[in-house]
Amino acid sequence: MGIWWLVLFAAILILVAVLYFKTHAMLALLGAALLVAVLTPTPALRRYTDDEISKGKLTSQQADSLIATPGPERLAKAFGETAGQVGILIALASIVGICLLESGAAQTIINKLLHWSGERFAPEAIAASSFILGIPVYFDTVFYLMMPLARSLRKQVGKDYVLFVLAIMAGGSIAHSLVPPTPGPLQVADIIGVDLLTMMLTGLGIGACSSISSLAAARLLNRLTIVPLREDLDIDDLPANDQGPNPPLWYSLLPIIVPVLLISIGAIADAWKMDLSGIAGRALEVACDRNVAMGIAALFALSLLRYAPQGHDRRGAITRALAGGGQIILITSAGGAFGAMLRQAGIAPAVGDLAINVSGPMLLVVVFLVTAAIRTLQGSATVAMITAAGVLQGLADVSHLPFHPVYVAMAIGAGSKPISWMTDSGFWIMCKMSGMTDAEGLRTVSPLTIAMGLSALFWTLVFSWLIPGV
Repeated sequence: MGIWWLVLFAAILILVAVLYFKTHAMLALLGAALLVAVLTPTPALRRYTDDEISKGKLTSQQADSLIATPGPERLAKAFGETAGQVGILIALASIVGICLLESGAAQTIINKLLHWSGERFAPEAIAASSFILGIPVYFDTVFYLMMPLARSLRKQVGKDYVLFVLAIMAGGSIAHSLVPPTPGPLQVADIIGVDLLTMMLTGLGIGACSSISSLAAARLLNRLTIVPLREDLDIDDLPANDQGPNPPLWYSLLPIIVPVLLISIGAIADAWKMDLSGIAGRALEVACDRNVAMGIAALFALSLLRYAPQGHDRRGAITRALAGGGQIILITSAGGAFGAMLRQAGIAPAVGDLAINVSGPMLLVVVFLVTAAIRTLQGSATVAMITAAGVLQGLADVSHLPFHPVYVAMAIGAGSKPISWMTDSGFWIMCKMSGMTDAEGLRTVSPLTIAMGLSALFWTLVFSWLIPGV
């Protein structure tokens, strides 16, 4: 069976399972991965292993063992390898996120930015707060956190409710798709072969520019659509902390800044071939490991819980974080296994052959369109990113690629934005939490996701032209 027929059948299986049978994303991805694994012919596996041997990633004995391994066993191994690569990071990021929320640290960041911006620039402050929080906190949670603020500002200002709601999306949703350690960009970086620091810094730069552009689109949509502040919602206004002071800003930002700094130091030490022998050098090397860096961030985050209301259940907070993070780990691992089965089936050289006559900028546009199609059809931005990365991973190995592969990852992140509509659970969350009707959501939320995607693609193209080597 040709590789593209195999990809088509796998994609149809995912879409039918998610849309028609309402199957959980993990099961849909595992089913598609199993289909690919079982139907991959031995010659395709041999070509894959020969390529891996030439790259020094496999020995001849390991290649023979892989070819002799049944498809389900290869799938299980790939699932476990992905979980080993991202599981600790996602679990620790979940702990950081819930500690920021329950300690009041997230509220500190929001309040300080609003204090600095004033009422006039409140939308910018909302977008900036959402962007910062969207790095360690899943977007759905960011939206839950920020919605009471949007409602409170609408009551205070008397207008611009749509703008306040969309500003949350313009910040938090962009970070969710471009900046690790959120699961989508984390897994895309791994599949494409981009180191974590490069992914983080590039995502921060392109994400910040995209958020600014998206906020401009939100202002336009705010003029075109008026949504009243409906009072019959199951949501409280901005709560006050009556239990004591929230943590200071510098303390609140530590769990976000520390891992970025440590990973950056590690990357610089590696690039400059610094001598890390001795006790101090080895300690620095350990601290700069991405899992250890996130572990240190989690420790800082846990220390923030002393600012939580009296009687707060610290163990319960960690349990809730791991319960939510565990589901994301399973989805991400299933997506990683799907990508691994596609690699073994020969998707990388197939995509590379298609891209030989396509210019650099057009490659990014193609990547964007493929991801956007998957996202629009099945709804989940994370699943779209993981699926598209698995299919398009061959682009990162194209020898004539005129820019760093991180821009392929950024184009995938950009393509995961459009179009949020009826198939997207996030669409319903945003509509119900904000009090928008379905029609109002289609006139505001959906157009903004298109604007966010196009904006992120535009800035990806600009960055790839200005800083091709990163």
